[in-house]
Amino acid sequence: MYHVQDDIYLDERDIDFGMIRAQGAGGQNVNKVSSAVHLRFDVRASSLPAHLKEALCALPDRRISKDGVIVIKAQSFRSQEKNRAEALERLAEMVRGAARPVKPRRPTRPTRASQRRRVQRKVLHGEVKRLRGRVADD
Repeated sequence: MYHVQDDIYLDERDIDFGMIRAQGAGGQNVNKVSSAVHLRFDVRASSLPAHLKEALCALPDRRISKDGVIVIKAQSFRSQEKNRAEALERLAEMVRGAARPVKPRRPTRPTRASQRRRVQRKVLHGEVKRLRGRVADD
């Protein structure tokens, strides 16, 4: 079990790791060693609470497929263990973000002084635009 937050844990059996070769610079090490990690986590088949599954699937993140599978690729480090730990931490951060309660918006109204300033700016801007017009000969 991987501890995410207070009472939220990720089961290691729900997480699938695939090792691939990393992209980019690195020379012979990158060409020969599969140090990058491809983490796959099926949200709907996981042991997370139902409300958290819904919140995760509703996140506007391109790493979450329509089927509810989170795919994270970690290739920052040269060692497989560090990339694996980074991928797990990124997944945990996504779960923490989904578990955070949404703060309700309290509607506010602009103050009377700010309304006056806005109208005054509009009047001045209209005056500038009016003065840009044609000059009439009298």
